[in-house]
Amino acid sequence: MKYVSTRNNKLSVTGSTAVLTGLAPDGGLFVPESFPEISREEILRMTETDYPERSALVMSKFFDELTYDELLGIARRAYATFDGDPAPEVKLADGLYVLELWHGKTHAFKDMALSVLPLLMTALKNKTGQKETCLIPVATSGDTGKAALEGFSDVPGTAVIVFYPDGGVSHTQKKQMVTTLGSNVKVVAVRGNFDDAQTAVKQAFGDKELAGKLAEAGCKMTGANSINLGRLAPQVAYYFSAYADLLSSGQIEFGDKVDFCVPTGNFGNILAAYYAKRMGLPAGKLICASNDNNVLTDFLETGVYSLDREFIKTTSPSMDILISSNLERLLFEFADRDGDTVKAWMDELKKNGSYDVGGERLCEIRETFWGGYAKQEDYADTLMDVYDEYGYLCDPHTAVAFDVCNRYFDECEDDAPVVVVSTASPVKFAATVLDSIGITPPEDDVKALRKMESETAFPVPESVYALFGMPERFNEVIDPAALPDTVYEFAKGLKK
Repeated sequence: MKYVSTRNNKLSVTGSTAVLTGLAPDGGLFVPESFPEISREEILRMTETDYPERSALVMSKFFDELTYDELLGIARRAYATFDGDPAPEVKLADGLYVLELWHGKTHAFKDMALSVLPLLMTALKNKTGQKETCLIPVATSGDTGKAALEGFSDVPGTAVIVFYPDGGVSHTQKKQMVTTLGSNVKVVAVRGNFDDAQTAVKQAFGDKELAGKLAEAGCKMTGANSINLGRLAPQVAYYFSAYADLLSSGQIEFGDKVDFCVPTGNFGNILAAYYAKRMGLPAGKLICASNDNNVLTDFLETGVYSLDREFIKTTSPSMDILISSNLERLLFEFADRDGDTVKAWMDELKKNGSYDVGGERLCEIRETFWGGYAKQEDYADTLMDVYDEYGYLCDPHTAVAFDVCNRYFDECEDDAPVVVVSTASPVKFAATVLDSIGITPPEDDVKALRKMESETAFPVPESVYALFGMPERFNEVIDPAALPDTVYEFAKGLKK
């Protein structure tokens, strides 16, 4: 399997290069030269296998430099750290299901891929003989950071430095990051919002002076954000797994369409659903759920992607994003895989803050995607409604998905079953959850967790309570412009 850049479809690299480089040299994202296929027989066979086997099968379609058995070993090691089934599906009513992706160590869906990525990188490094330390700068809106820190902590030959928006994550998300243990990790707050941090990290990848200095320090940058193909492939697996579970429980027959509603910020999670559909999954509509930062909703309505809007801090902070990086991969497909067209759009976005894909392409995109958004007050009510009607407690990001899902079925004629993708555990947002269900949350984080547990009977792992007794290791705050120097200083310190 070879990979090309979204901005240059003549560039062709191996899977190991795509994963270990992260970002293409022209600033584009790596995509498969052609979509691999998963057959009807392989999907049916998934009904008889466990999650690591399903994941290994999907990843084997992307990374043929590793054997199926090698990938199965990676998947088994990665998902052994999860609490039970890594991706259980919960039935709320006939035709309504929840895919829970937060049973890993950090209680967010990012664990599904970031528990795999360090092992995958290590295996590919060994195959290629790369000796440099993989230095991984990560921009996070709340969940990717801790999942990356947890995944790469003390993994030989790697180091990770996480940048998060100062004041732009929940207390629990911040506590998870700044208390992380490990000799090869660092956490830094960035003044501004997530887009500021993400843009600075992307610019660092194109900084040739920084690359040279890092090489002298024995390091080579790669990415762990969803721009990395090694993140995307493991995410594709859980959409196939969800469909297989519906088959095995008799909820559907093979070939029945299933809709997926995905709370969306950086577009990587719902892009994985699209990739699964292109690979043979009988998926129906992909419902793109946004919060008040509704840039994707507007794009799916008008074909215009515009940054000329207010950035809004919400109670679903992991979706507080205006620049959705992975949308570029989707645009590449609907531009007939013309890298020049995609590059022109990205240049236009950088220069003027917007681009327009045109009505014809928008019609094609809307055959697969439907976009909607929920305001904070609306999805808070929805969180309460879901809890009252089904006895199901969800976090605010999943509440956004439920709200938008309701809007979709109110507006569209569609009798397909729908899977709502749940991306985080309520334990990460206890105060917001309590407030949404009509209970005044205590100001103290631990008391809020205990209150949520006592009022709802939702179990809070002891590891979450333990966070608040751990010392904070990292308290540095920088301007975005200081990010390259911060990365370099971290790299120099790794040699000591």
